Amino acid sequence: MIARRPSARVVSGRQRVVIEGITPLVDGGRYPIKRVVGEVVVVEADCFADGHDVLSCMLQYRHAEDGKWSEVAMRELGNDRWIASFAVERIGEWRYCVTAWVDQLQSWAHDFERRVDPEDLLVAAKSGADLIAGAAARAPTKEERKNLETWARSLREASADQVKQIAHDDALLALAVRYAARTGAVRTSLDLRIIVDRERARFSTWYEMFPRSASDTSGTHGTFDDVRKRLDYVSGMGFDVLYLPPIHPIGRIRRKGKNNAVTGTTEDPGSPWAIGAEEGGHKDVLAALGTLDDFKSLVEDARAHRIEIALDIAFQCAPDHPYVAAHPQWFRWRPDGTVQYAENPPKKYQDIYPLNFESDDWSALWDELRSVFEFWIDAGVRIFRVDNPHTKPFRFWEWVIAEIKREFPDALFLAEAFTRPKVMHRLAKLGFTQSYTYFTWRNTKEELIEYFTELAQDPSREYFRPNCWPNTPDILAVSLRNAGAPAFRLRLLLAATLAANYGIYGPAFELLENAPRDDVSEEYLNSEKYEIRHWDLSRPDSLAPFISSVNAIRHANAALQSDWSLIFHTVDNSELLCYSKRVADNCIVVVANLDTRYAQSGWVTLDLDALDLASGTPYEMHDLLSGARYQWHGMRNFVRLDPALTPAHIFRVLGEPRPAAATSLTV
Repeated sequence: MIARRPSARVVSGRQRVVIEGITPLVDGGRYPIKRVVGEVVVVEADCFADGHDVLSCMLQYRHAEDGKWSEVAMRELGNDRWIASFAVERIGEWRYCVTAWVDQLQSWAHDFERRVDPEDLLVAAKSGADLIAGAAARAPTKEERKNLETWARSLREASADQVKQIAHDDALLALAVRYAARTGAVRTSLDLRIIVDRERARFSTWYEMFPRSASDTSGTHGTFDDVRKRLDYVSGMGFDVLYLPPIHPIGRIRRKGKNNAVTGTTEDPGSPWAIGAEEGGHKDVLAALGTLDDFKSLVEDARAHRIEIALDIAFQCAPDHPYVAAHPQWFRWRPDGTVQYAENPPKKYQDIYPLNFESDDWSALWDELRSVFEFWIDAGVRIFRVDNPHTKPFRFWEWVIAEIKREFPDALFLAEAFTRPKVMHRLAKLGFTQSYTYFTWRNTKEELIEYFTELAQDPSREYFRPNCWPNTPDILAVSLRNAGAPAFRLRLLLAATLAANYGIYGPAFELLENAPRDDVSEEYLNSEKYEIRHWDLSRPDSLAPFISSVNAIRHANAALQSDWSLIFHTVDNSELLCYSKRVADNCIVVVANLDTRYAQSGWVTLDLDALDLASGTPYEMHDLLSGARYQWHGMRNFVRLDPALTPAHIFRVLGEPRPAAATSLTV
């Protein structure tokens, strides 16, 4: 006799439905997808069961703070694929799931239509009447109960000649289905999550500047008051985020000199990223910049200019940071009693100590670093650019960002991680709102098409929001080294139109800073990281007017304020790049000349269907940069661009849409 082990029934035998293939989904639901307020979440799933019964599928959703689920019926796309959508209406965490069941009422109605035998019809009618009566008992209003009860009674009392006519009532069937029993319903095992941010997460325009270089007087250390005087300048160029490198006391021990000299002088201001000195650390302000109250006033004045201050958070310490003496256990000490300074070969940071996240006292360290964010949030900051997050543990970032956003859901985090793709994507999954990208090193037509197609169309777009920068204080890109205004105009225009989030490091950018420190590194000559610079903003060759024009176009056109609609169009010239973005009736087409020395021409072939343009009908191309208007016909049209005049056309497309019957259905 074979001994049988008792079986464990983990599901009901009445549950026949399978739910799989859910999208959007990040790593099986381990991480949330991302949206901003007002956006629509489109959910698809494969839902099916054995046999031929009819299914009902519901998409359920709620804000994490709400106890009650809302739901919307999913419709079948074919081949057992179902779809529905909902809008996220406020910031914070949302949940969604799919529920499906064998719908006995709809299955009955489907089968009843095919029955012909009189006796069989009467029996089936009574079965349907029982199901309808059950729905009536669950109906919340007296009128609905009465209508369903009357229908059920009519089915029971009908003759064979009448019953089909009585049963065929789509309105009553829909009402009954609404309140029918969901016997054997199957629900996705996880409540899938959405992090919903404010609109600036999707669309932002960043300007980075060093406050210490903001003085109008050469040789004078800038202050927060000097930055306040430049708010009109920054706002006038169309920037809505003003990002400041670290504003804390700067270490004196091993302070760097000009051009990253290992040994500085007493006159050198040091690198702002060498954080901490005798007078304070991450929760203190460099006295030469002003006071904490001065900084708070700057935050308020910026807000009046419709600008937000973003603050650099760099979790690292100068050797004389107060943490080193107060919490030596937070650092990794070598046998000779010294701390190994930070390195990122071939770069060496002799003026910086890295924190030891593997310390036995890691929990206290985590709590302290969280309090740094909270301190600056209390000072009015809600946007943080995080320095080198890829050199700190993933678990820390997942924890600290969740902790901050639980209390301050409007906080935004930009990950400055120029590292391996999987690491960058992991940080985005863990909670970083936006991410730096490889745009700085993508120059050819093929590179740009491949990379931005990935950013706009790959499933990773559900969690990875790109923020593109032509330059940073650390990176003088090859495309800008010893280059002139045409190269700078091109790189700015590409960043500003390919990506909804972009930024520049200025005034170095608009004043065409282009001299490298040497032939090997990406460092600037006379880098502002190591010395105070004086910038003449009134220079006649400044790109500020051009930048203002491009940013004004971004702010006036919804198509340029999101990433997902980006598609590329064919041009028969390898130096010409054509792409479009479209939101509702706002359609933008960009044709850019990637050759910054010579004029280029070619034939552009537009995908008229993608642009929702009727074939055979002329349409107007309004160049928003120059103001010129062109009449285009059909798919193929000729362009010529001279980089000495303009890097690109930014066209607003004005034309007759395709006939409604030919327009694809969107949810």
